[in-house]
Amino acid sequence: MNNDPSNYVELDEETLFLVTQTFKALSDPTRLRILHLLFHEEHSVNEIAEKLSLLQSTVSHQLRFLKNLRLVKFRREGTTLYYSHDDEHVMSLLKQAIEHTQHS
Repeated sequence: MNNDPSNYVELDEETLFLVTQTFKALSDPTRLRILHLLFHEEHSVNEIAEKLSLLQSTVSHQLRFLKNLRLVKFRREGTTLYYSHDDEHVMSLLKQAIEHTQHS
């Protein structure tokens, strides 16, 4: 990383907004649990709800929030939507945060 002050560039408003929204997404325990589950493999809404002991409506609401930030994506198979993570950068950040907190 270059710490030369002459290379400093102010963040634009859109970047600031998107970064804060990403951290907002990662600050919610339910969304973190969903992303952590999707890190390993894709799941339908019902599977997520069952595995995490959540209401289907709660899962759908949180997935909509995550999808709007492009943190998850879905594919349709018949009438079922299967969700998976959609951003390796954020998943790497999440993995590093988990490893950091588990480090002794």
